Amino acid sequence: MAEIERIKKRIKLIISYDGTNYCGWQIQINGITVEEIINRELSRLLGEEIAVIGASRTDSGVHALGNVAVFDTFSKIPPEKMCFALNQRLPEDIRIEDSCEVSPDFHPRYCNSTKTYEYKILNRRFDVPMMRLYTHFVYLPLDVDKMKKAAEYIVGEHDFKSFCSARTQVTTTVRTVYSLDVDKTGDVINIRISGNGFLYNMVRIIAGTLIKVGLGVYPPEHVKTIIEACDRNMAGPKAPAKGLTLVGIEYEENEVNCG
Repeated sequence: MAEIERIKKRIKLIISYDGTNYCGWQIQINGITVEEIINRELSRLLGEEIAVIGASRTDSGVHALGNVAVFDTFSKIPPEKMCFALNQRLPEDIRIEDSCEVSPDFHPRYCNSTKTYEYKILNRRFDVPMMRLYTHFVYLPLDVDKMKKAAEYIVGEHDFKSFCSARTQVTTTVRTVYSLDVDKTGDVINIRISGNGFLYNMVRIIAGTLIKVGLGVYPPEHVKTIIEACDRNMAGPKAPAKGLTLVGIEYEENEVNCG
């Protein structure tokens, strides 16, 4: 009897996680990561050695509602059922929100996309214990109107070298920010930013800089000077990781075909 041909498929996952207990997304030697957990449980589920390719290598303590990863498999499990099977094995702080088959050449990092992040600041007299893992607490009053004005200078295509930590290995620090909104609901200030890509720690440094503006340390227009300087020492501090969430990644229609 002729051997049945095994067909390899590329599966796309949309992943949410609470980053509190993980050393970020990417596998590291100094602690457990989200990628490590997903690789381990996928390999056990499918009986194959699986290594996912992630779209965004979120830092230690950063959360996600819609990170994206792909992997190749010979499994006969229907792609749309993969999320159900995998979620039964994952810890409660990691969930697969969706799974589908995509084109074999789809790569989550190299295909054109729009990434959206949110940074949350709890701005009140005292911290709230239940919000301590998901917001950055600032007890001094922040001027949201000034933060909004400062945010306008960041929108557009710029060299964001001033908003990039030194560890970056990219060939260019030019990025395009499509939108940057600052809003306050109750005691929570939400910074929502979308762009075609972000440098290492870029969103957290932007958040830290906007906090400085809100505190009155910088006038809003000083952000323009920071951008033009292309000098990390000119920008504000890197805001803590726990306030940051990768909301989602949207790909152009011609870049990915879910079947």
